[in-house]
Amino acid sequence: MFFDLRACAPNLDYWYCVALGTELTAGRPLAASVWGQSVVLFRDPQGQVQALEDRCPHRQVRLSAGQVIDGQLECAYHGWRFDSRGQCVQIPYLEKGQKIPPCQIRNYPVREQDGFIWLYPGDLAVLAQTGREPLALPEWEHLNYIGSCAPFSCPGHFSFLIENLMDMHHGHLHDQHQAWAGARLEKIAGADEEVTAYYQAQSYYKIDKIWSISQLFFPALRRLHPDPLTVSYAYPHWRATLGADFKIYCLFCPVSPTETKAYLVHFTSLEAFPKLHQSPLPIRRFLKTKLSGTARPLLKNLIRQDVAMIAQEQEAFLTDPQRRSYEVNPAIAQTQKLIRRLAPERRVAQS
Repeated sequence: MFFDLRACAPNLDYWYCVALGTELTAGRPLAASVWGQSVVLFRDPQGQVQALEDRCPHRQVRLSAGQVIDGQLECAYHGWRFDSRGQCVQIPYLEKGQKIPPCQIRNYPVREQDGFIWLYPGDLAVLAQTGREPLALPEWEHLNYIGSCAPFSCPGHFSFLIENLMDMHHGHLHDQHQAWAGARLEKIAGADEEVTAYYQAQSYYKIDKIWSISQLFFPALRRLHPDPLTVSYAYPHWRATLGADFKIYCLFCPVSPTETKAYLVHFTSLEAFPKLHQSPLPIRRFLKTKLSGTARPLLKNLIRQDVAMIAQEQEAFLTDPQRRSYEVNPAIAQTQKLIRRLAPERRVAQS
């Protein structure tokens, strides 16, 4: 059963997060990978993100090693240029009378939204039929939320990471970095493409005074108090709320059967401060900008501890794929069912 789960490929007919918008600068292409598909990202003259197969059809080298000139992607090897449609538009040494060969490469639907770059690597007919959209992060631009983002790479199959995020019974792993304690599962709700688990927990943080944001830096200021903790696997990404003060997202980019790239995004709410909402917009924008990233050290520590456990899980699975694991959290069982149900027919080869 577990061998089958860890052999599931992700369903590529969804939008995946491949980069932060700030990672992609004008003139410099950026390499990305989604489940074995190598992609190159670049900006056109209008600053819009474009995405192509990361392969020059001339000698099959990576276009991401080249540069962007006049909104076209130039291969570093021989200077062949490609436009945003993936068509070769220039070969610098073409002889008179020679024609550019018909060597178009794949271009991908791509969108920059809420600070992130989203790529659709699947079937275009499915996209047209379903009208699927990238996961929305409305808090990214909202002035009542202070955001922090921590990108990371996890050495494991994507199912290990989503199970970790859906299982709130491992709070003690995070010792002084702990955000919650004593989680008790109360209810599970399911839908066609989503599993939501409702926990009652003890939160270490309460943002009820403007200085209380300092709890992110000084553990001695934290006090346990009851708060609902809700986590959702909204395939293929994850989101959560802890009380009224915190919203968290994990945006997935499965790279291979043993590597998952992800972005953990944390928002601290300022909804509890109505006087702040009456401040002039420039002041509120200044505060949002100035305080952005304050939770990043905490996120990095949480990630470090979780990734260490997931690496051990992946190693144990590769050592003996048939060894049984025992699970008692029904939220995990529902999560595993969703992964299997939405997986495409193809299975990944085990290394």
